[in-house]
Amino acid sequence: MIKSMTGFGRCECHQGDKKFTVEMKAVNHRYFDVTIKMPKKFGFFEAAIRNLLKQYVQRGKLDLFITYEDFAEENTSLKYNEHLAGEYLNYYRQMAETFGLENDIRVSALGRCPDVFVMEEQDIDEQEIWAVLEQALKGACEQFVASRIKEGEALKTDLLDKLRGMLENVALIETRYPQIVAEYRQKLEEKVKELLADTQMDEGRIAAEVVLFADKICTDEETVRLRSHIETMAAALEAGGSIGRKLDFIAQEMNREANTILSKANDLETSNIAIDLKTEIEKVREQIQNIE
Repeated sequence: MIKSMTGFGRCECHQGDKKFTVEMKAVNHRYFDVTIKMPKKFGFFEAAIRNLLKQYVQRGKLDLFITYEDFAEENTSLKYNEHLAGEYLNYYRQMAETFGLENDIRVSALGRCPDVFVMEEQDIDEQEIWAVLEQALKGACEQFVASRIKEGEALKTDLLDKLRGMLENVALIETRYPQIVAEYRQKLEEKVKELLADTQMDEGRIAAEVVLFADKICTDEETVRLRSHIETMAAALEAGGSIGRKLDFIAQEMNREANTILSKANDLETSNIAIDLKTEIEKVREQIQNIE
């Protein structure tokens, strides 16, 4: 199957008083690049999270958002820092003596000083937390992969249609080539007859000139290679897998052959077909950028 590099996944998991919500989205990128946004206290899970993501994603710029809620009342406790409160009080006394001011400090004011009272969370059970987080991550990843597959299959259908159209254009160029040579011979003969009037034409000279012209505009090698590249890309799309880079390389080769055909074109119809080919190849390259 084909996977797009854009996708979205979301999953919520509850266990007891704990709840994790995981959201992930991605856009195309040459490599696997992930940005994780989650509560700082879970930073030690980052390596495990990245390893899990690599099981589902090979390429793409991925943004991962993790939120956590704990509804347990006993999870936090209030701590009183007596030593720090004493330091604040001593400094207030020094200020009153130094500047000759009344020391009007009250307990309520002292309690509002930074870090005199702090909320502390109880130690967490890493295994218990990871079990819930891992479940949420896997759920989001599965939804994310499903969205990528759905879009990837749509890309595959569109690309195969474009490739079929390109094969038709290649066939038109192959068919047009002998017609161009025949038309050139006819025009050459008519011109020579006009110039020589009743004088006998040298058929050997005419044939040699036609051969030189035919060799100059011949695109047999280019059309054979282009057809092969198109068929190879179609086969790769049918086989599926992580083929984005391979398809991009093939598209570059296809564009090179189309350029050569256009440069050799000595006929308006062939030039127009070659331009259409280049246009379709560029569309294919744009689509390929979204394939993993």
